[in-house]
Amino acid sequence: MHHAAMVPKGFLRYQLLKKLKEKPMSGSEIMSDLESETKGYWRPSPGSIYPLLAWLQDQSLIKEAEQTEPGIRRYTLTEEGKTFLESETKSRDEIGKHMENLGTMWYGRRLEHGSGGRVAREFFQASRELHHELNSAQSKEALDQAKKSLEEVTKQVQEITRKLRG
Repeated sequence: MHHAAMVPKGFLRYQLLKKLKEKPMSGSEIMSDLESETKGYWRPSPGSIYPLLAWLQDQSLIKEAEQTEPGIRRYTLTEEGKTFLESETKSRDEIGKHMENLGTMWYGRRLEHGSGGRVAREFFQASRELHHELNSAQSKEALDQAKKSLEEVTKQVQEITRKLRG
């Protein structure tokens, strides 16, 4: 689970910029935060974080923050970085909306009832919202409940698929 090949292109850059929008952080703090958020499934390597920090600094998207502790180099977003992050966030939201529409086309077109498109759109929207919320969920109880619900839905979808196959 720790392989970089599993991480979509641009994911680390986006996550890093989001973190630096919240507060100034060092490369080590960013790696630890991402590892914690993924419940230990993924920790970016120094070989991916530090060159990215240097590149973002070269692009004027981040800058070194005022040093508050000797020997710790923290970074923060520049105004240009904030604008870039806002643009990236809008693009990601648009992609999410297009994915919802694709879900409607994929499932809704095949459903015979007139509400099929609505149901498919709501399913994809709910899935997308759940994805975002799970990334920030801190409560073990909330995560356990989401897992339980997803397991139930997965079984229901598998059962529908089995029935459709005959």
